[in-house]
Amino acid sequence: MRYLPKSPADREAILKAIGVRSIDDLFSSIPAEYRLNRDLKVPRHGDGYTTFLGAGAYSHYRPVIIDSLISRGEFLTAYTPYQAEISQGTLQSIFEFQTMICELTGMEVANASMYDGSTAAAEAAMMACRVTGRNAVAVARSVHPEYREVLATYAHHQGMPLATVPFTDNGRLNLDQLEKSITPDTACVLIQSPNFFGTIEDIAVIAEIAHKHGALLVVSIAEAVSLGIVEPPRQADIIAMEAQSFGVPMGFGGPYCGVIATREQYVRQMPGRLVGQTSDKNGKRGFVLTLATREQHIRREKATSNICTNQALVALMVNIFMTIYGKEGLRELAKHNLAKATYAAQQFGKHSKVLFLGAPRFNEFVVQTNADPRAINDRLLEHKSVGGLPLKKFYPELGNAALWCCTEMTTRAAIDTAVSVIADNQRSTKPVREEAGVQEVTR
Repeated sequence: MRYLPKSPADREAILKAIGVRSIDDLFSSIPAEYRLNRDLKVPRHGDGYTTFLGAGAYSHYRPVIIDSLISRGEFLTAYTPYQAEISQGTLQSIFEFQTMICELTGMEVANASMYDGSTAAAEAAMMACRVTGRNAVAVARSVHPEYREVLATYAHHQGMPLATVPFTDNGRLNLDQLEKSITPDTACVLIQSPNFFGTIEDIAVIAEIAHKHGALLVVSIAEAVSLGIVEPPRQADIIAMEAQSFGVPMGFGGPYCGVIATREQYVRQMPGRLVGQTSDKNGKRGFVLTLATREQHIRREKATSNICTNQALVALMVNIFMTIYGKEGLRELAKHNLAKATYAAQQFGKHSKVLFLGAPRFNEFVVQTNADPRAINDRLLEHKSVGGLPLKKFYPELGNAALWCCTEMTTRAAIDTAVSVIADNQRSTKPVREEAGVQEVTR
């Protein structure tokens, strides 16, 4: 059940026992011309580069203690904690993860983590269908486009119709259109806050509209650091979150750490597993898998999801991060993010158009330029900076717009350099056509 690393002497003994001289001899059946005897030609990490990319994957400082602790063998190679008597450490870390997530989100129960934020959002929508007995979902167009693609994949064979609700010129959900989109079959309204454009939604008003029509409210959170300063969406019925910002490296898209938190009354419809605290026969505190609503544990027809695992090791990174920062630390971290993004948006606005003004936002903002954002990003790479995410693929009506992000890792010098590059491009290209402006955002 446990991985035990072998010493050089152990390896020599094993090789002697199987009758070969070296590990290389194990691959002697592979022709020499097909064997790789050098390091892979993989590009090195972008050390020394500043990134303005966000959009669901955020560059935050990772305390070095995280890797030191998760590298311990009992965590790094731990087996799935079915046998509570040999898995108390893993179970306790999961229990503490659930507890801190509840404190952070204002919810009553949280599960032992999901694959990532996108699958958590899709699972939350299906959970809402089970809770309400309805089958349709109204999803905001300001939810991360790739989250919506994952949801569409889940919904395809679920008989789950999806209605898309547009946004207004301040980046927030169009409430009038939301009213029209909800039908007697709508199980939930799925929004993101801060949304894909970095804008913070009016959760209380949206919750009132959803509940008035008998639907649940599911709130997706892609930037967990926002909860250090943004009021948690307590009016929601289910929260689906990506916790990557809490000490998880970006790692080319994963593995990440999804979260589902909800009200206690819905706990039996929550996918994944839940660790609970108990006492043994001697009265000592212990931890067990209290609830596991998947087909491996219960009858297939009773399972809420076929999700195969939780991200226990990645959730442990999140655990350590939240423990190190604490309430005050998370608030201070969020303030740094907010201040950097506010300064950047103000400076960018002097030379280009910052879209979706008039509503509060966190650490992301949308900038519309004369030039193609890709051309601007090519120029920025010369200054060891990775520019914003071009949005034309997802929102063609926004024209030459890009989503920019600033975190505590973004320096003022890097922001000023990016502003200078944009200013140069603005001077050398024609003005943005009026018809490509923000007035088309509601289409």
